[in-house]
Amino acid sequence: MSALEKKHQKLMDVLLEIAEAVNRTRNLNELYQAIHTSLGKILNVDNFFIAIHHPDKDTITFPYYVDQHDKNIHEIKGFSNTASLTGKVIQVGKPLLFDKKDILKHARTIKKKTIGTLSCTWLGAPLKIGTRVTGAVAVQSYMANVSYTKKDLDILDLVARHIALALERKEASDALQEQGQILEKILETSPVGIALVENRTFKWVNQEMVKLFGYHGKNEFKNQSLRMIYPSNEAFLEAGEQIYEHFPRTNKMEIDRVLMRKDGSTFSGHIKLGSADAKNPVACLIATFSDITERHRAQQEKSERERLQGVLEMAGAVCHELNQPLQTLMGHSELIAMDQDPDSQLVKDMHTIQTNVSRISHITRRLAGITKYKTMKYPGRLEIVDIWESSD
Repeated sequence: MSALEKKHQKLMDVLLEIAEAVNRTRNLNELYQAIHTSLGKILNVDNFFIAIHHPDKDTITFPYYVDQHDKNIHEIKGFSNTASLTGKVIQVGKPLLFDKKDILKHARTIKKKTIGTLSCTWLGAPLKIGTRVTGAVAVQSYMANVSYTKKDLDILDLVARHIALALERKEASDALQEQGQILEKILETSPVGIALVENRTFKWVNQEMVKLFGYHGKNEFKNQSLRMIYPSNEAFLEAGEQIYEHFPRTNKMEIDRVLMRKDGSTFSGHIKLGSADAKNPVACLIATFSDITERHRAQQEKSERERLQGVLEMAGAVCHELNQPLQTLMGHSELIAMDQDPDSQLVKDMHTIQTNVSRISHITRRLAGITKYKTMKYPGRLEIVDIWESSD
């Protein structure tokens, strides 16, 4: 292999290393370090930095900066009005090579002071995605015996394009990972159990699922059949049939089922389903689980109260209707007794009737006092108690 071929192979190896570093590194800082190390195999990178352009603020920031003389420069504000060589590369969108004379000439031309320690040779290339310039990479030498050439400029320009792609991929990957972490935090703080289900198998659950079903950790659910949360095979199969029959119509569904905890105890559960796979909605589901035992208990208590109230209201209506016959019976018994011998058996019987009527009247008055009833209007001035309506 010739010397030229070896250089070319070395360059290809560096480009491959940079591409692989996107997946190998955990964050952008590690990627910057990996790029610096790889680039050092083909160029002198004792003084190296990566700059990012922020056009909305007219600033340049330096997320990675290594220099033998100058301390870390974090930001250049209003860079378009400075003698920044990095800014020049970004503005023209092309790689540039400056020696000391060129640097001083550039500063005099725009009537601005140079930034940082004056270098003997400065080499910079734009970070470009298509035609969009996102920043620049640069190397520089403060020693006259270490200089850069036009070939070095071409190499840096080629590497810079790969660096730009690598940074974009890494930023997108990091952003996606961050969004995933935020989403997981949201799901973990949810007050209901949430699960990702594939083919009736748990693939992921939040912490509330662990708590709801009485398990110790999320791993106890992973790759386990949904059968684990049903009290019997029949209940498991019945729920599956219901879901497979109705879910594909709307890709969403809510059902109430008796569910089972790890210790075998059961509770009334509400399951809400949504599809995570547009092509095969039933194959991959997002499910939420909540305990509605208290809700059912409250509903039952409400129904019992309403039923009791209906009975009381009907009893009140009956009492109301009994008042008039009782008064009539009392009046007639008094009239009959008036014309009879006080010691006669008939008068004694009338007194017995009156005593019992009084007792019944007392009971009905007390019962009517704690009940409600409704009356229905009929033609004329007559009102009749609606017993059936009162008992609803």
